[in-house]
Amino acid sequence: MPKPPIPLLGRIAVHLKLISVDQLVEATRVQGQAGGEKRLGEILVERGMLSVAQLEQVLLARQQLIAKQRERQAVAEALPEPEPEAVRARPARSESPSTEPMGAGEPGLLALLRQGVERGASDVHVHAGTPLRLRLYGRFESAGEAPIEPQIAERMIRSALSPAQAVCFDERGEIDFAWTVPGLGRFRVNAYRQLRGVDGVFRCLPARVPGLAELGLPTALAKFTNYHQGLVLITGPANCGKSSTLAALVDLINEERREHILTVEDPIEVLHPPKRCVVNQRTVGPHTSSFARALRAALREDPDVIVIGELRDLETVSLALTAAETGHLVFATLHTSGAIRTVNRIAGVFPAEQQDQVRSMLSESLRGVISQRLVPAAAGTRRVPALELLVNNKAVANLIRENKTFQLQSVLQMGAAQGMCLMDDSLARLVKERVVTREEALRHCEDARRIP
Repeated sequence: MPKPPIPLLGRIAVHLKLISVDQLVEATRVQGQAGGEKRLGEILVERGMLSVAQLEQVLLARQQLIAKQRERQAVAEALPEPEPEAVRARPARSESPSTEPMGAGEPGLLALLRQGVERGASDVHVHAGTPLRLRLYGRFESAGEAPIEPQIAERMIRSALSPAQAVCFDERGEIDFAWTVPGLGRFRVNAYRQLRGVDGVFRCLPARVPGLAELGLPTALAKFTNYHQGLVLITGPANCGKSSTLAALVDLINEERREHILTVEDPIEVLHPPKRCVVNQRTVGPHTSSFARALRAALREDPDVIVIGELRDLETVSLALTAAETGHLVFATLHTSGAIRTVNRIAGVFPAEQQDQVRSMLSESLRGVISQRLVPAAAGTRRVPALELLVNNKAVANLIRENKTFQLQSVLQMGAAQGMCLMDDSLARLVKERVVTREEALRHCEDARRIP
């Protein structure tokens, strides 16, 4: 069972009403300027935001929270795990799917998924005509020796589909959905037809919302949740942890504010039970016909925070910018490989005659871009995030507005005081700390000369 996230000191101080959110933003900015060498508590005392006695009060509250978390963790770990037979006897999903057993001697889908979860795989692959495979720490590993016959692969995939989903799959030849298996976990599923037959990819989703520290991300990213208006983009290639980072940031807001969070996803990946916030999660398909339609409706549903699973087209991007300009805090993901490419992609989806206006809107509404990649660690037992961080300020806004984004690289290089970082600098730091190998860093860098 994964360990619960360590409570953040600054968040506890805000919760105890010892400092304001604005003071926390200022302190995290100062911490970023110091390169993370100073602890947040020291900065709060030095700046007169907390007295020494108040800091001790916060530290005590933090220790008590950690003790309670450990107690709950111990109780949870003491509970017996359900037997595999009991799991197979239950309905495999809340949407009443087909749970037909496999034929004698055939590989079972639930057994394969259990193997993937137990081995820590990010994805489980079922491909007709090839052996079953798991993606472990970014690399493929075999989960069986013999190729799967096309009819067996199709039967495995169809065992995860509800009747309605089976009809949709037959009509379209592909389908995306989320699948909950009681006692095992939650999966994002993509099933599709190809030349050899029917294939499926099952992404293993976290059982609970991960914290920033659990994901190996700097807690300074929490500053992006302190805004009440604007656009925050989490970007990167497929399978780089965008959804987990987004979920961690949304969870911080859910824990601290009393607001309305509305998410639009395809499908819903991480479940956010309401905490201090009201959280409504909608998935494209069952709940709404498209991202754009859901966003148009969202502007009339009184949300404070809007979370968009993916910016896919011009209309969705346009509505996201409009929402960010009209007093909403908008989080969204995008498939781009860097902060500069992200800014160019946003402007580039619009017709040429609208791009000047879009750059002006983006320069005012953008709060930051978190671009990330997951790099296999030197030990080979995990992957660690490398980040490129762009924080909007006057210099960045001017370059975006004037279409001089090629100069943003210099700003990223020189912007450490504002918490900015180039991807290559992040990779170089991981190499210096011997977390990743130089060879692995070179596979992901833009300029090999920056890698030591």
